[in-house]
Amino acid sequence: MRREAFEQFATLDREHWWFRGRRVVYLGLLARELGGKRPARALDLGCGPGGFVPGLLGLCESVIAADEDLESLQSAKAREDIAGCAPSVATTARRLPFKSGCFDLVCLYDVLEHIEDEPGALREIRRVLAPSGVLAMSVPAYPWLFSNNDRVAMHCRRYTRASLHAALERAGFEVSRNTHANVLLTPVIVPLTLIAKALEATLLSGRTAQHTNLSWPLPRFAHALLERVFACELRWTARWDARFGHSIAAIARRTESGPQPP
Repeated sequence: MRREAFEQFATLDREHWWFRGRRVVYLGLLARELGGKRPARALDLGCGPGGFVPGLLGLCESVIAADEDLESLQSAKAREDIAGCAPSVATTARRLPFKSGCFDLVCLYDVLEHIEDEPGALREIRRVLAPSGVLAMSVPAYPWLFSNNDRVAMHCRRYTRASLHAALERAGFEVSRNTHANVLLTPVIVPLTLIAKALEATLLSGRTAQHTNLSWPLPRFAHALLERVFACELRWTARWDARFGHSIAAIARRTESGPQPP
């Protein structure tokens, strides 16, 4: 991720409706999947500024926060709501410094789209998961929505539910949940993104290198309202996979059969 994008993400992590809403939904889906069981050891891979770690500490016995960016790890360690409860490790998903089968849960929230070697990263995550260990993750949806926001965030791709399902199965996972997220706000987000794409290609070409959809200023009450709209979809997606939405959330378990040959 470009430095300007990280600084923006770190600043908005606690206040922006998208960050707060996705935590409610993704952690809610994970809690339902776990069914009251507490994983003994969890890895938040690509933790960024640590927004998911407090929630994961409430669901798991122990959590390790990992990221390849040292500034991200420093930001996560400085959070008061973590307070030294989650050790941090600097690493990439392509070569994890952990023994095989040592985690019961790996979380990969909005990370896989950044990794060029997607199959290698998923195989490495499978390696460190215990038998029947859980992978909980999210990715941005719809390749046709790829825009300047993705370029600034250094995304390699966006996904469909089918392409994500196929990638997980090839890596040796059995998919139990594969649902779109940010459902209710998609009818607003998609037209705005398409308009922004058109402007990027014409009038604003060359002037939007550092612009993302998080750059739009909103009053505090708007953040609170949008967060509630985002979060309320959990009432339905906790039980059923949504067929459309701006993001995709998936939960899968490590299978015994192993990755499929390329």
